[in-house]
Amino acid sequence: MIPAFAEDDLLPLSGLQHLVFCERQWALIHIEQVWAENRLTAQGRVLHERAHEGGAESRPGLRVARGLRLHSLRLGLSGQADVVEFHAAAEGGGGVRMAGEEGWWRPFPVEYKRGRPKPDRCDEVQLCAQALCLEEMFESPVAAGALFYGTPRRRLEVPFDAVLRAETERLAARMHEMYRARATPRAVYLPKCDNCSLIALCMPRALAKPPGVARYLARALASGDD
Repeated sequence: MIPAFAEDDLLPLSGLQHLVFCERQWALIHIEQVWAENRLTAQGRVLHERAHEGGAESRPGLRVARGLRLHSLRLGLSGQADVVEFHAAAEGGGGVRMAGEEGWWRPFPVEYKRGRPKPDRCDEVQLCAQALCLEEMFESPVAAGALFYGTPRRRLEVPFDAVLRAETERLAARMHEMYRARATPRAVYLPKCDNCSLIALCMPRALAKPPGVARYLARALASGDD
């Protein structure tokens, strides 16, 4: 299969989570190169850094890779997984070969998140994108992965069904579409904006209001003035 993207055209896989949360947030970060950190993003960064520590791990029937670099030329994505577990698998059971290891191994991505599961599917989309990268890299299916949330301190297994895969691919395409257009969407204030680290730079309350002239014309048209 001919790759859809060159290596120089790959976009950060982590941007999918920003895109699901808010297209304007994604554009501010990935087009305008704007960033600010708050308590929530700092906690998330520390959690990811800890997840990457420790290097490889080996146990009976399990191999653990931390900070594994990922890419997909088909979707135009690149990134880094917190943890990819490789579970021992029977030959022909959907496993892959690993350098220096005997037998077959089934990839299982694990992403670490602060707090609790979110109301949208941004975490699941990010994890699914990692699985799609692993499938392309290892030429083997990845059926499921897991999200580990810091507050309940437990794993939530995520099956990569057809609906989640299609949504992930759609969002990857949307990300490239917006990157090519280089246009930042207009601000729209929503309650979730209060938790965004970019709220002071985005100014959704101020910029979501029509400018003075637009407000004047809107009032004039509503009142029937010429």
